Amino acid sequence: MSKKVVIDLNECTGCEACVELCPEVFAFDEETEKARVIKETGGPEDLIQEAIDTCPVECISWEE
Repeated sequence: MSKKVVIDLNECTGCEACVELCPEVFAFDEETEKARVIKETGGPEDLIQEAIDTCPVECISWEE
């Protein structure tokens, strides 16, 4: 089973750092003003990990 990326929307501040780093996996939801995952699995793991490491509120993580 592969791991998938998730965002804790309660913690997300909508800074869009993850969207800028990896737009094929993350998108900005104008309605909620928060980031969302548009591709849970199969994205570039190095860029996803960079987004996880860059997130100022640490709301992005891997889930098995």
